[in-house]
Amino acid sequence: MKRVILHSDMNACYASIEAKLNPKLRGIPMAVAGNPKNRHGIILAKSQQAKEMGVKTGEAIWQARAKCPDLTLVPPQYDQYLKHSKMAKKIYYDYTNQVEPFGLDECFLDVSGSTHLFGSGEEIANEIRQRMKEELGITVSVGVSFCKIFAKLGSDMKKPDAVTIIEEKNFREKVWPLPVGEMVGIGRATERKLNRIGIFSLGELAQSDPDLLKGLLGINGVYLWEYANGLDIRPVHDRDYQEPIKTIGNSSTCRKDLLNNREVFNVLQELSFQVSRRMREAMLEESGVEIFVRNNQLQSFHYQSPIKLASQSSIVLARAGFDLFRDKYKWDFPVRAVGIRAIKLRQEGGGSQMDVFSDYKKFIKDEKCDTAIYKIRKKYGKKSISFASLSRDIKLPEELNEIITLPMTHYNS
Repeated sequence: MKRVILHSDMNACYASIEAKLNPKLRGIPMAVAGNPKNRHGIILAKSQQAKEMGVKTGEAIWQARAKCPDLTLVPPQYDQYLKHSKMAKKIYYDYTNQVEPFGLDECFLDVSGSTHLFGSGEEIANEIRQRMKEELGITVSVGVSFCKIFAKLGSDMKKPDAVTIIEEKNFREKVWPLPVGEMVGIGRATERKLNRIGIFSLGELAQSDPDLLKGLLGINGVYLWEYANGLDIRPVHDRDYQEPIKTIGNSSTCRKDLLNNREVFNVLQELSFQVSRRMREAMLEESGVEIFVRNNQLQSFHYQSPIKLASQSSIVLARAGFDLFRDKYKWDFPVRAVGIRAIKLRQEGGGSQMDVFSDYKKFIKDEKCDTAIYKIRKKYGKKSISFASLSRDIKLPEELNEIITLPMTHYNS
């Protein structure tokens, strides 16, 4: 059966939803931005009018205002973005059960088995585009192709409120003239590496030697060569498909710089509460820890190490992360942002190999204490119980949002 893949992308998602909720924001230069008081002062999304003034996602608020002095800023409402994401999926499910999210505002759809019911891929795309405007009040751009990579590329080619078709018979004419950076999976660093060996277009990438690309970029070089040649056979996962959870983490930029080990430990413990909760809900436990540190010079560091006794405990995770931090970080500069991630996850209850150097009694005590804290928080709320050291100002924002961006996976990973 000939594959018909759609990629639907909600145009300026956050900004469009804000304009829908507050009609006064329509038709003006507007952007959704983080809170400067929490040092999250960057542009998260912008309206079409702001885009035309040169405002870019990811730049600092002061940079955006320099380009657009009349820019109206609004804080993010993540609960509303998640709500609209779910509403969009309900529309997609009317056409196929093969709907795979790619972030909050994008989805792949495999409508290969639905064309006899709803018409061609182009007709389905236009029907979805119209329904999104009428039922959700926002616009989408939809790419239609025979594989995921070109469907995604198509949705990026025309914005806003458009449908772009890339067929197997003509993809070389449409795709190959484009710069390599246009294809998802090719970031700035990869683009620079490709440019250095004379590869500037997707056509040049497709016609290059895959062994050369493998030497330059590793196995990802081979994947990119396959994608540029339309050899993307990755399926669109079913709505009930659950991506295996490989890591669970949390991070935050602090309102003020952290100046000593004690302050870092307090932040790690607070972040670990949420990581532990999510592990328990997924019935997983960690046997490794990774920490992320960014200093006030915006230099970033990642460190990881195994954990001897697998656990779900926030106490165990935070202590392991702090031990790693204390061993690795040199305190050349104060710390601006911290993250902690549970890695090497496995199903809970697997047990661990004991050794004579581990304090097993203390481990069990920490496990029981953390389990009690989790149960109390689950029943009465996260502010119902905590450690005394966390009751003071630990320089974290009041709310730690957990917005998930789903990664793009290779078909044979």
